[in-house]
Amino acid sequence: MDLEELVADATKAGLTVSTAESLTGGQLAASIVEIPGASGMFNGGVIAYQNSVKIQALGVPVELLEEHGAVDAQVACAMALGACRITGSRVGISTTGVAGPLPHQGKDVGHVYLGVAFDGAVQAYEYHFGGDRAMIRQQATDEALALLKQVVNAAREQKL
Repeated sequence: MDLEELVADATKAGLTVSTAESLTGGQLAASIVEIPGASGMFNGGVIAYQNSVKIQALGVPVELLEEHGAVDAQVACAMALGACRITGSRVGISTTGVAGPLPHQGKDVGHVYLGVAFDGAVQAYEYHFGGDRAMIRQQATDEALALLKQVVNAAREQKL
């Protein structure tokens, strides 16, 4: 994927983007900000590795985490919306999942949810990646960027 094009297109579309990362630990935000011009569209991100940070910083409901655990579609949605809320971004992308080496809270290694919030609407996407810890985290980052590209393309079409 051409990240320079993605950043330029998001900027032209007037999109602001933020991340809420657990599984990827900042890798998604780092992928975006290494591109010159990212400041035109990237507002910031939260690395919410612990549930307490998901609750306190992103506003993920305690009950949701207690009932479903951190690796859950609804948690991914709440994280993405939280990223938008605290940064004022139109788009929030979240990552939560199990990178391994062991399963976590009944979820297998490679089980990942990505959340995408756009202008208040939110959707989660479920994945089952293979490979080692680094490969799972990279696949999640790549898929999150692909989802961001879809949002940017949709926003650009709306502006035409």
